[in-house]
Amino acid sequence: MSEPSPTRSASPHRWILGYLMREKRVFLPSLAALFVTAGLSLAFPYFLGRLVGGPSDALKNQIDPAIVLGQADVVVLQLLAVLGLQAVIAFFRVQGFIRSGESALNRMRRDLFGHLTTLPMGFFQEQRPGALSNRISADLAIVRETLLTTVPQAVRQSVILVGGLVFIFIASPRLSLVMLGSVPVVVLAIAFFGRKVRGFSKAAQDSLAEAGTVIEETVQGIADVKAFTNEPLERSRYSRALDAFYDVTRRGARHRAAFLSFIIFALFGTISFVAWHGARLLATGQITWEHFAWFILFSIFVGASLGSFPEIISQFQQTAGATERLRGLLDEQPERTGGDGELRLEGSIAFDEVSFRYPSRPEVPVLDGLSFTVASGRRVALVGPSGAGKSTVFSLILGFNHPDAGRLLFDGRDASSLSLRALRSQLAIVPQEILLFGGSIRENIAYGRPGAGSAEITAAARNANAHEFIEALPDGYDTLVGPRGVKLSGGQRQRVAIARAILADPRILLLDEATSALDSESERLVHEALERLMHGRTSLVIAHRLSTVRDADLILVFNHGRIVESGTHDELLARNGTYRLLVETQLA
Repeated sequence: MSEPSPTRSASPHRWILGYLMREKRVFLPSLAALFVTAGLSLAFPYFLGRLVGGPSDALKNQIDPAIVLGQADVVVLQLLAVLGLQAVIAFFRVQGFIRSGESALNRMRRDLFGHLTTLPMGFFQEQRPGALSNRISADLAIVRETLLTTVPQAVRQSVILVGGLVFIFIASPRLSLVMLGSVPVVVLAIAFFGRKVRGFSKAAQDSLAEAGTVIEETVQGIADVKAFTNEPLERSRYSRALDAFYDVTRRGARHRAAFLSFIIFALFGTISFVAWHGARLLATGQITWEHFAWFILFSIFVGASLGSFPEIISQFQQTAGATERLRGLLDEQPERTGGDGELRLEGSIAFDEVSFRYPSRPEVPVLDGLSFTVASGRRVALVGPSGAGKSTVFSLILGFNHPDAGRLLFDGRDASSLSLRALRSQLAIVPQEILLFGGSIRENIAYGRPGAGSAEITAAARNANAHEFIEALPDGYDTLVGPRGVKLSGGQRQRVAIARAILADPRILLLDEATSALDSESERLVHEALERLMHGRTSLVIAHRLSTVRDADLILVFNHGRIVESGTHDELLARNGTYRLLVETQLA
């Protein structure tokens, strides 16, 4: 049983920490090692202060130079020992942080992709192609940078800051109070500019995702782009997206630059003032050379540490914006998961006064009180003009959408009481536009039943009239089909899709004009394969070419979301109604 994902109600940084804590066996020791190495890094200014300040005080007090040199040798050896220990611990710390960070990212990716696959079709119908993948990849890139770089840096600089402040207070409380007078100003600046940077970061990521979407859409539709000579148009679209991204980053850069400039001036101005004040104390004997050297060196470390915080905070603000979008995706409601998971369909379907409107077009009724029954094992054709509601019937049967009113029944049981997974496992669809995945022909056929053996895949291909053309290819069943199956002809893609459906062995088959746009020979081969596939199964066929539905047991004529006629081919021709008009129009 998998561990629950971190709570989505937590703050962005606690949400990320929740993933890191699931790797606590590696993360916590690495974090402890980070604290140790950060603390050991303070040994450098400490021992350097002893090297610089100790001899100065010793010479001032007229101590034997040989003793001074001997003390310096001991200090250097101590420093080298500490640095060596720090290097060894850092070696294991870096490995541990990378391991825990990458593992946490993989968990995050699995959760995001796993949740994405559970979302209803309505969610994907509202998304632009490529927008989701580009947004997720860009946001995860920011989170990755934070986990692997920014978090260790933030911990290290925090330890140096706190430890350095402790040492400068020990060196000179008076000078420390002078220097710390600037801290409230810096903190207020961080709070003000950080909010601005976060807003610009989120807008920049959205603009960059838009640019990525243009690339993906152009590549997917490259044939149309070239056919219509629209390369300049696509370049213009991409340029506009990049200009929008650049404009946001430019405005964000002004705020970040102003912030960094202020921090640099405030920090180094403060250090300069403190050094001037310390020199006066040194001249009057109120502080020793060694303590003054400590103070200056630790002040530089503290200043450098504070100077790194604007970038760290800026990165955290970017991460907060990125995680808001990622968590927004996780907050999307998945498809229902309940219902009878042991479902075994006989194959009958009934629509009982079903009405439906798409959420994006609530003012347009797509189905209006639709009622019809398909008996198990029967072949029913759905015909009618485009937009009459035929494809929506398929969408409801597959559970991609759900009726607004009325009932959809399988074997007399309401679809809402059945498990979507169990229901879909006994359905198969051969669409008009075949989408093949960019793997081999074998993998695409096996998609109908993952884990099927070679003999089963070959048998399905034979029944789909696909075996001969597959065997004629140089790599046979291992031939790569290319993105979306572009290396195969339309008829070949159709037969691979039919083989996939045959392998799935469904009880209910949905065919969406599977022989359209094919030459006569390809149509003959596909038609023969479909006849084998439909044998003994409940089959619903959407047909625009009415010559393909002559043998249907029942023809349903759709218009404006209603059935206006029903019967066999001969019965409908004899009525002199809508069906006969459609037939005569096609034959004219």
